[in-house]
Amino acid sequence: MSSAAVPPLRLVMFDLDGTLVATAGEIQDAVNDTLQQFGLPLVEERQVRDWIGHGTRTLLAQAIAFAAARPAELVRASDSFETLAAEFARHYGRRCGTRSRLYPRVREVLWELRRCGVRLAVVTNKEQAFTNLVLQQHGLTPLLDAVLNGDTAPAKKPDPGGLRACMAAFGAPPRQCLLVGDSSIDVAAARAAGVPVWAVTYGYNMGQPIAQAAPDRLLADLQPLLGLAAAHGLAPHAPTPARQ
Repeated sequence: MSSAAVPPLRLVMFDLDGTLVATAGEIQDAVNDTLQQFGLPLVEERQVRDWIGHGTRTLLAQAIAFAAARPAELVRASDSFETLAAEFARHYGRRCGTRSRLYPRVREVLWELRRCGVRLAVVTNKEQAFTNLVLQQHGLTPLLDAVLNGDTAPAKKPDPGGLRACMAAFGAPPRQCLLVGDSSIDVAAARAAGVPVWAVTYGYNMGQPIAQAAPDRLLADLQPLLGLAAAHGLAPHAPTPARQ
């Protein structure tokens, strides 16, 4: 997708984990805190990277299933899962922001997009409490106009409900929006919402090359977004506070 083929850009929606922030390390820490507490074998970061995408509860079920050699469906249905999930929430709340980091150019690009008048949102399957902690720890909250989470959006990606709700909130038609993500989940959600989608090559895609999902463009970093905004001559405007 070339910038010449795109109408003036009004809204860019971003995935969070693997797109704006590298979070696998601290998620692994919280998962292992939980597994160790219940006497289960620990997991490696490379495994956690492959489980990121559908929200922390699904990730936890996959981690427990792997550690206990049981199907994830049985783990989620077990009487003990809610107990483990509550402990994971406690551990992850403590770990959020401790070992994660922004990917290169993220803050610079977000600031410049806002200066150019583009509205910015995060649409993530991560739960609100954890999303807020990560965004706050990395100083991203003031740069965002909206944040939709796995437990606050109408539906989780790949369902397009969250993207559509975000576009409706800003009165932005799909042709004037863009989703930037890192996984086939993001690509499927964008396709269902009729939104162009660019994908970073450095993120989490369940162990598969993101090129296989056929996004409209592959990104080594977020820098090309600045060219897209500049190509439309978007006017500067002052940042507004994020809405949760």
